[in-house]
Amino acid sequence: MRRRELMLGTAALMSLGACATGSKFKRYSGPEVTFVVVNKGARRMHLLHNETALRSYDIHLGFAPVGHKQFEGDGKTPEGLYRIDRRNPNSDFHLSLGISYPNVNDYAAAKAVGKSPGGDIFIHGQKSPFRKDEPDWTWGCIAVTNPEIEEIYAMVQNDTLIQLNA
Repeated sequence: MRRRELMLGTAALMSLGACATGSKFKRYSGPEVTFVVVNKGARRMHLLHNETALRSYDIHLGFAPVGHKQFEGDGKTPEGLYRIDRRNPNSDFHLSLGISYPNVNDYAAAKAVGKSPGGDIFIHGQKSPFRKDEPDWTWGCIAVTNPEIEEIYAMVQNDTLIQLNA
């Protein structure tokens, strides 16, 4: 009986240790991320502190990445200046940071052609970290790996500016 208790206790401690180190919520204590720049053509995203690059990532975009998002379902990733406006710790894509698309101009442009501008544009991780994602597989979002979104989620705060370039 004593051996069984010892084994169960050891297993419990190992489980607790795994929970503490395996959390998707990381801590960041470096310089503040003041700006995010996405270069769609180069498939790169940069986190900046003023004009200094802190981190850079390879990214995946919407399934039709060329051009500015015009309406819901077009598969394009927006272009222009937006803000990080929300956080989703329970995202279907591991973690996600919301982008303030659509803005007033986006609404007007979509309305002019009789369509909805869509929404729910995020920087997010992978739905399945064990599957290799095809290039440009999202519906207009910016995707990175799950370890990368954990780092980005810790570094980038709400109200941070994000510039999405062609």
